[in-house]
Amino acid sequence: MSDVETGTVTTKVPARLDRLPWSRWHWMIIIGLGTVWILDGLEVTIIGNLSAQLAKEGSGLAITQAQVAGTAAALYVAGACVGALFFGWLTDRFGRKKLFIITMVVYLVATAATAFSFSAWWFFLFRFLTGFGIGGEYAAINSAIDELIPSRHRGRIDVVINGSYWLGAAGGALLTVPLLNDLPVNIGWRVAFGLGVVLGLGILLVRRHVPESPRWLFIHGRGREAEELVDGIEERVETEKGERLSEPSSSMTIHQRRSIGFGQIAHTMVARYPKRTVLGFSLFIGQAFLYNAITFGYAQILSTFFKIDTNTGYFFAVIAVGNFLGPLLLGHLFDTVGRVPMISGTYIGSGVLLLGTAWLFNQGVLTAVTLTACWCVVLFFASAGASAAYLTVSEIFPMETRAMAIAFFYAIGTLVGGVAGPLIFSHLVESGKPGDTALAFVIGAVLMIAAGLVEVFLGVKAEGKSLEDIAEPLTSASAKSSAAAA
Repeated sequence: MSDVETGTVTTKVPARLDRLPWSRWHWMIIIGLGTVWILDGLEVTIIGNLSAQLAKEGSGLAITQAQVAGTAAALYVAGACVGALFFGWLTDRFGRKKLFIITMVVYLVATAATAFSFSAWWFFLFRFLTGFGIGGEYAAINSAIDELIPSRHRGRIDVVINGSYWLGAAGGALLTVPLLNDLPVNIGWRVAFGLGVVLGLGILLVRRHVPESPRWLFIHGRGREAEELVDGIEERVETEKGERLSEPSSSMTIHQRRSIGFGQIAHTMVARYPKRTVLGFSLFIGQAFLYNAITFGYAQILSTFFKIDTNTGYFFAVIAVGNFLGPLLLGHLFDTVGRVPMISGTYIGSGVLLLGTAWLFNQGVLTAVTLTACWCVVLFFASAGASAAYLTVSEIFPMETRAMAIAFFYAIGTLVGGVAGPLIFSHLVESGKPGDTALAFVIGAVLMIAAGLVEVFLGVKAEGKSLEDIAEPLTSASAKSSAAAA
């Protein structure tokens, strides 16, 4: 069935979606889809702040803090990488809606099972499967959001949504404090994972009302359904605004396919857009190492160097707030100042600030409070840049490859930086030598600066442009003509 043409359709669906004014319907999309990053932040932060508690005698698990911050963290990230690739392929083939329902169910089951862990191997297994579900979310959700949000708002909305991860991180950090201090050592961490299930169920209820992407529908031979769906959206918006929407003049002709072959997807990314591929790798590897290392390992730093093991949530909550404020306050600049200056500036700026933090830590002049303040400033800028990495890879490749492109860069970048980061970081921190931990900081800083420099030279000016103008669909009539001529 792959690559078999099913018909030709001329449509205005992309232009109709991009010219919509902001409405309650768009808020429903954000709540139903974007809030999943809060879950991811909750998951990662809880496990980081529970590491010392899980390692205590009587927790119900025979596990060390290094295994929680290192092995379990790496397995979670590895599961997310595998899940992103697997569900990313399915998302491009079977649609956004089916997959963002399935991936949420996978997450819910795995998280619930984690709460009932009775052995280290069970804990490791379901941390992997929890990551498997979350990884699938990245591909399905980012694809759907970018295809449903008007082009003039896409940058800021995507950056803020990805930055909402840190709302979950802050909530998870604060939740661990009473759970660790007020509940028995073998109960508190189980309740923490159970809270993730409750939040996930709420998101799933809202998500039932989020429609399939009309862009995906008309490319995959369901043009009439796409037109009817957009008709309904326009009717809701016109009723809310009390005015008639103007008819857009631009249209495009598509040679519809039931599915797109994986070979064509790979060829597009490597042969047609090699510079954009290098850019995607660079942005993801830099932010993945930095964020996975510090997210999973900050509680270990506080415990090792400052003897803080039950109140780490307070410190991490401060860092999380700084992380969310970055995308929230800087997000609009990605649509006004532009993608290239903002992405390169946030990457390079955060890297330079982190080098300064590494030097101060190595000199022994930082306390738990001042180190947290330094990281808060560093990650204020880094968070906006990291959020824009997801925005970048979701908008610079053709529609037919969007979910797979997100999954591919997330998986490869995270495997390199996200798995290596926690393992290297936990090993260096475990030595108890300030110089070793400072070295971990320096590695993260250099990778961020390098990624920022790549953005300077290879970045794409995508602000305010339709997705189809940034990367023409492979199935469009003009793209087919160009390919035939070549």
